[in-house]
Amino acid sequence: MAKPDFVLLVSCVDRKGIVAAIANSIAAQDCNIVHNAQFGDADSGRFFMRVTFTGPAGMTTESFGRGFLPVAAAFDLQWQVHDLSVKQRALIMVSKGGHCLNDLLYRAVTGYLPIEVTSIVSNHEVWRRRAEHEGIPYHYLPITPATKAEQEQRLLARIEEQQVDLIILARYMQVLSDSACRALQGKVINIHHSSLPAFKGARPYHRAWERGVKMVGATAHYVTPDLDEGPIIAQDVSMVDHADTADDLIAQGQETESRVLTRAVKAHCEHRVMLNGQRTVVFK
Repeated sequence: MAKPDFVLLVSCVDRKGIVAAIANSIAAQDCNIVHNAQFGDADSGRFFMRVTFTGPAGMTTESFGRGFLPVAAAFDLQWQVHDLSVKQRALIMVSKGGHCLNDLLYRAVTGYLPIEVTSIVSNHEVWRRRAEHEGIPYHYLPITPATKAEQEQRLLARIEEQQVDLIILARYMQVLSDSACRALQGKVINIHHSSLPAFKGARPYHRAWERGVKMVGATAHYVTPDLDEGPIIAQDVSMVDHADTADDLIAQGQETESRVLTRAVKAHCEHRVMLNGQRTVVFK
């Protein structure tokens, strides 16, 4: 099977003829479909589609888009086309816990994650040496109630300067302001150390242990101004029993967090995630 060059994402009100029209438009531009996935949501009446395809020599996202416009207009499509050879530019934010950071860096170096890490931002100096080992710029932005707004402006400036596509909160233990969340909407993925919507907020493992849960989980979600309420991208759990301590739950949870965050980042950067109101459609 040929490796696809592009991916097309489409959403619209569900109706007859959408798939045929899109396929015909792709074929008319001398492209070949490699993989197609689609979903019709009966509750919202929305249709979602992800198509990967190869294109002729010299094709760009811009030239494909011009040829696709008639179909997009006819069906009132919301659509995006991406060049799969272009890696997402990612800025990673971390505090003291480095398990997610280390997994992301390893997955990026090995090529499993299609990202280019532009820099690491932290409110602590703990991971500077790790960043320097990888040759990645490290920005130390300490946070206090008095400096939070100023440091957030510096963060936004770095995001703009580095032309960042994605911000990954890899156990960054600071809450972004509502204005920052709105400015970066759809570009920030957070890992929460529990299975949302349960045990939101601080110390979820301790509260889970107090409740005697039989599994602990992790949730990766998009960040919104509503704390821990953003659309969920990926989740997973690990089993525990009555003999496990709160520290055991934390250790198991950290392993799950790394796995879930990497899975969510990969899905986002491969353009497999589409928003459906407060939910997501995640194509395999």
